[in-house]
Amino acid sequence: MTSIKQVQITFDCAEPRKVAEFWCEVLGYVQPPVDEDDDDSWAAAQDPTGAGPRMYFQRVPESKVVKNRVHVDVRAVAGLAGEERLAALEAECARLLPLGATRVRLMPADEENESCLVMQDVEGNEFCLD
Repeated sequence: MTSIKQVQITFDCAEPRKVAEFWCEVLGYVQPPVDEDDDDSWAAAQDPTGAGPRMYFQRVPESKVVKNRVHVDVRAVAGLAGEERLAALEAECARLLPLGATRVRLMPADEENESCLVMQDVEGNEFCLD
């Protein structure tokens, strides 16, 4: 049996290009070349180094209704703790807000986990700054 080496994360959305552009800015990803004949029903974002997962955005007719069952953790401050972590989380949040992100809530550190910020992308998909 062979092992899987790559994954793609797929988002259902109303405006695939807009959501792809957001995630490219968040992660430093790029959009692959698109044929002129494309109907804008999909878009993608991929890590230019090839190390991270590809993200695929497909247009669907229904809108988002409930909380995501799966979400992306953006590891923006890995390795930091305490006040240094909180300051770095706030700085990254401030960078993402003008891109269309929405801050939802701060989840403060507890005995098991460091602090993280719950946010939403341009179409309301939850993700964590971690």
